[in-house]
Amino acid sequence: MNSLGKEGEDAAAAFLKKKGFKILRTNYRTPLGEIDIIAKDGDVLVFVEVKTRADDAFGSPFEAVTPRKREKIKKVALCFMKGLRNETAARFDVLSIMARDGRQFIEHIPDAFEV
Repeated sequence: MNSLGKEGEDAAAAFLKKKGFKILRTNYRTPLGEIDIIAKDGDVLVFVEVKTRADDAFGSPFEAVTPRKREKIKKVALCFMKGLRNETAARFDVLSIMARDGRQFIEHIPDAFEV
């Protein structure tokens, strides 16, 4: 991961903590792929994709979460949930981060896509 991506994921975790989320895992990896952040928002399990960009030359960060990427995230989320003892509600959020002039502008998109 490049330094911009790492900074974005660190900022995303701090942002979510400030909003009251409990961070369970970061960079959860399986042979199927990776989920940037797994957190709890109250009783809801939240799988978070973080996209960080320095500019919008290739579109907004959110636009980088393509249908193919969403499918991969869903499969990894199912792997994680199979290891849980209890069924729980879940959702998929995206944190879209623009890093400019040493500042980060974060847009949180809850329920960004469905299973």
